[in-house]
Order: sequence, then C-alpha cells, then structure tokens
Amino acid sequence: MGEPTRKPVETPSHLRNFHLAARVSRLGTETAFEVLAEAKALEAQGRHIVHMEIGEPDFNTSGHIVEAAIQALRDGWHHYTPSAGILELREAIAEDVSRSRGIEVSPDEVVVTPGAKPIIFFGLLSLVEEGDEVIYPNPGFPIYESMIRYAGGVPVPIQLREELDFRLDVEELIRSAGPRTRMIILNSPNNPTGSVLAREDLARLAQAFAGSRVMFLSDEIYRQIVYEGEALSIASFPGMKEATVVLDGFSKAYAMTGWRLGYGVMNRGLAAAVTRMMTNSNSCTAAFTQRAGIVALKSDQSPVTEMVRTFRRRRDRLVKLLNEIKGITCRTPRGAFYVFPNIRALKRTSTDLAKALLHEAGVAVLSGTSFGEYGEGYLRLSYATSMEMLEEGVRTIRGFVERELSSNAC
Repeated sequence: MGEPTRKPVETPSHLRNFHLAARVSRLGTETAFEVLAEAKALEAQGRHIVHMEIGEPDFNTSGHIVEAAIQALRDGWHHYTPSAGILELREAIAEDVSRSRGIEVSPDEVVVTPGAKPIIFFGLLSLVEEGDEVIYPNPGFPIYESMIRYAGGVPVPIQLREELDFRLDVEELIRSAGPRTRMIILNSPNNPTGSVLAREDLARLAQAFAGSRVMFLSDEIYRQIVYEGEALSIASFPGMKEATVVLDGFSKAYAMTGWRLGYGVMNRGLAAAVTRMMTNSNSCTAAFTQRAGIVALKSDQSPVTEMVRTFRRRRDRLVKLLNEIKGITCRTPRGAFYVFPNIRALKRTSTDLAKALLHEAGVAVLSGTSFGEYGEGYLRLSYATSMEMLEEGVRTIRGFVERELSSNAC
C-alpha cells in the first residue's frame, strides 16, 4: 500500500513574513533542562530513570523559610517592590556579604533579581560593547558563553585542565587578556568541575588587573558548598571591590531553586544601570520570596551546614565508586555538588555516552561538552540526590561500561 497523499500545509498569511531577530541565533541553552525533559518523557513511557543531571539540591527549602513566605502573603506582600529589591533584604544581603567577604557593602550596591542569571545578563549588557572580549572558564556554566555572544562580545575561553585539578590557570588567563578585554568571569566553586580558586590565584589576578578597565564577574553561587578550605572572592582583595560584580543567591545553599531569588553586589554606578534593566524587564522580584530571603539570611544556618555535610558524604562515596569502574577516573571536587569523571578510555564521545546511558541504561547524566568544547572526554554527574539513587546509578553505569568493554574486546 502506497503512502497516503499529503496536502501541503500552508503557512497562515499573517505569519508568512515572520522571522526571528538575528540576535536570537546567538543564544545558547542549558542542556541540563533539555536532558531533564527527555528523562521525564522516558519516565512517562514507564521507564525507570536515575536522575544525576539536574543541578539543584534534592532537599526541600527549610520550613522556617517556607513559613516566612506564607506569612508574607498573609501580611499583604502581594504588590510591586522597588526594582532593586526591598530595602530590608538589601540591608541583610549587604550585611552578609560585608561579613563573609570582608568588604564594606551598602544596600545601594545591591540589586535583587529573580534568580542569579539576570546578574550575568545585565552585567554583560551594561558593560560589554560590540567586539569587546570576555574571558571565562571552559568547561563552565553554559550561560556565560551564551550571554557573551548575545551581548555582542567575543568569548575567550580558558581551559580548565584536569592535571591542575580543574583550577583556572591564572598565568594563561593573564596572557590571554588584551586591549579589548572588558570582563573576566570567575566561578568558584566551579560548575561543572567542583574546583575552587586558591588565595594565591586571586591575589595574582588582583595584582595583574587592579587599576585596569577590566571588570570581574565573580559567580559565587556555590560559595557555601565547600568541603576543603574556603571559597574566597576576588572582591575581597585590595582595589578589587569596585571592579567586581559579586553574583550570589539563595538557590543552592538554601535549596530555593524554584523561588527565583538572586542578587548582585556591584559599584553604585553599575547598580543604578542594572536596576534600570530590572525596571525594564521584570519590574521587580516577587515580594513574598524577598521576605523569605530575609529570614533565610538572618535565621539559623544549621540546615545549610547539615546539607553540606550530606553532600560531602555523597561526594566521597560517589568518587570512590566511580574510580572502581574500569575505564573511568574521577578526581575529588572541593566544592559544589558535581563530579566530572574522565571517560576518555571508553573511546566514545561525551555526547554519545551520555545519550546511551540515558536511553539504554536509564541514567540521566550530562555530557562534558554541555559545558564547552574543553569538556570533551568527561561527564557531569550531580550528587544532589539520595545515596540510594547514587549507588543505583553507579551500579548501572558500571554494568553498562563492562558490557561495552566486553563487546569491544570481542
């Protein structure tokens, strides 16, 4: 029986001249959400999937923070707030950042945003002209490169190398800077590798760029999730506060990813520009989430401490189990909640292996190339899930790899 005749589908007349602006083509994506959607679709078909792809704590937001939001709604926090954020929250953030980074911050240097991503977006749009260069870590958070391109900047990736424990090679970065360098993005602890910049790294960068036109965007969203040493900010070094945008938020440390509550700390002139962008784009951040943020910062921090202890136990177990799999090696990350195992010995691209693990083995992980070209040969696994799920996931990966190696040997 032949194929049925298909009548050509006509484009509606009002859409025949439809086209997207060229700038949209410069936008990338965040693969974690795509893989999550694909995994959920498989689950809808009845498949069992172990989720190790998405970058969010599996803990619920602490009850006292939830109650603060509920009370805020009962108290009438239903309306617009100032675009930069409620003064009481900006005061609490200024106090917290002053204490944790050892710098003097005032509320008019704080802008509250719906999540921390807008600080990347607004910072680049405010500072980067067409053709300006922006240096950033690779592998790194994919939104950096996406937003650099969207703003008209030129991405300049600096490779994070396994032999350096994925720490940024500061001297290579300094050599890569030139007359068109406008911004340097730092991320410590790093997503996806879990690496942490050392004090000497930041001191060298401060020495090299103090007094220059270069601005730093310091992504410190994982600052409180550190297992060895401490996560320092380049803003803490002499002469660097005015030249740094500190990005932080509530998503990771307080398990508030869905609340969309972040902030940036920056010099007053830039804060005024970013506030204007908030006015033009979002108007403001949701009032009741801001009230909850005040309580998160000012109340008992033991839930954060306990969550980090749990992550440490999971990290240690996961690294041990991965290193027992033939063909996989995995360094121990110092922060965040990801491991970045080396899978080069398996002779498959990162993308192929990640897809096979999802569709054939039922384990959702991310390809290293989801975080840039230098992520080839690696996978990213999140250990922000239960120990039972982690162990099941690694058992499944091990069985898949052993079958692969056995098949290749035949």
